[in-house]
Amino acid sequence: MKEQTPMGMNRTGMQMSPLDANAMQAAPASMTPATPGDDSALAQMRGSYISESDPIGSVPLPGTVKGAMTTGVALLTGDQPQLLLDKLGERLAFERTGTRLYDALITKFETMQDTSTSMTLADLRKIRQDEARHFAIVAEAIQSLGGDPTSQTPCADLVGVESMGLMQVVTDPRTTVAQSLHAILVAEMTDNVGWELLIALAEDQNQSALITDFSVALDEERMHLQQVQSWFQEATLGESISNGAMVDDIADANPSQLH
Repeated sequence: MKEQTPMGMNRTGMQMSPLDANAMQAAPASMTPATPGDDSALAQMRGSYISESDPIGSVPLPGTVKGAMTTGVALLTGDQPQLLLDKLGERLAFERTGTRLYDALITKFETMQDTSTSMTLADLRKIRQDEARHFAIVAEAIQSLGGDPTSQTPCADLVGVESMGLMQVVTDPRTTVAQSLHAILVAEMTDNVGWELLIALAEDQNQSALITDFSVALDEERMHLQQVQSWFQEATLGESISNGAMVDDIADANPSQLH
């Protein structure tokens, strides 16, 4: 099994070159290039981009008669169907990513044969199936409101960008199971908050038919969060114990290395 946190030739810190570090810190102020001004020009440029930019995207107009009627009625009653559809698109995109995250974690778990946690392949496959089913639940909800689940809403676009880093962590062949679980934990925390907001929006817009399925999904996501948090803690503590044993081995082999 790959060592979780190996000691190695990491040269990123100043302590790796104390002579150069001392010389750099002792350099007189006259030798240090000075840049006049501050970051106000950068802030001004960013501000102009913000004020002149277009939105990330838009929620598409209904493409069916049923969708047009549903949206029209909602607008007449003061609701904001576009907001609910946007957030449904967000959850749809995130559940798709969640499914792929667990696909990647399953591959890593099987390959590394990691035994640092109580996590099992059956556990991971169960959660992966839950994520795929939640994706289907959201897709059906969008269709029930007359929306198009294949469209990319602004918030769907947003979470797609946000979750790219999480996917890169889990699919990186260098990361350990513990490091991958950290990325999964971030995803599960975000997922829980997303479902809570979706239920609140459905309640606010009198979409009671959606709340039952959403509540079931939220309960399952809360279980996922508890499990992943427990596995991550086990993996981290196991890593600490392993590193402690490594230090003991070094001490037994050569006590002078610890002084």
